[in-house]
Amino acid sequence: MNHEKSTPFHLHGRRVLVTGATSGLGLATALACARMGAQVVGVGRDPERLAHGLQQLQSISDQPHEMLQADLTLAQDRESLVQKLGGAVHGVVHSAGISRLSPVRMMSEQHLREVQAINVDAPMLLTQALLKRNLISADGSLVFISSIAAHIGVPGVAAYSGTKAALIAMVRCLAMEVVKRRIRANCLSPALVETPLLEATAAVVGSMENERSNYPLGFGKPDDVANAAIFLLSDASRWITGISLVMDGGLTIS
Repeated sequence: MNHEKSTPFHLHGRRVLVTGATSGLGLATALACARMGAQVVGVGRDPERLAHGLQQLQSISDQPHEMLQADLTLAQDRESLVQKLGGAVHGVVHSAGISRLSPVRMMSEQHLREVQAINVDAPMLLTQALLKRNLISADGSLVFISSIAAHIGVPGVAAYSGTKAALIAMVRCLAMEVVKRRIRANCLSPALVETPLLEATAAVVGSMENERSNYPLGFGKPDDVANAAIFLLSDASRWITGISLVMDGGLTIS
């Protein structure tokens, strides 16, 4: 154990809340946190996936991991989640999010509102609820999953890109607000990662091989993003706040 704690990247003795923890980046991050020694509280909407995720966490360590059901767009679910926490967390990873494709001229009001509610309102209002009750430990870390879409123009993803850019701007301000308690707030901006979301996109648009050729280092893996989240949650990044870390396999420099 002492050997494990000799690295500044460890999460031993820490409790980490991960939203969207039942699949994709959220699940990879939850499992990575457990491997680094954290007690994980995962949040998701699907009971079967929650149960499966809990089994995976329990196979990694004997920490009292939890998987809690909540729809974070609903105020009563956020309230219930905060009450169930029962104590402070040292880190939060806001991984829950959706991508919906629509060009601006065909965008419906419902499309805009749904993407905004899930990608911006839910993580910000959950953060607010945690801060109001002092449930983020001093020296804690808040990590928001943004997207490379916040930094570049891609046809058809205006609503999604807008929400991810909004997160980055809001987190900069949040970082200044919580810095007095030495709480840090940062974003990760990954490009295409091999998750179920990417597979679903490929099913709609056909092969992704043309897109893959734009990535000098290829598409990312969920663990690539999870490892960056570990960095931002751990003491290794204790001098970093208010940033967005672009992770894109060289897409934007090539």
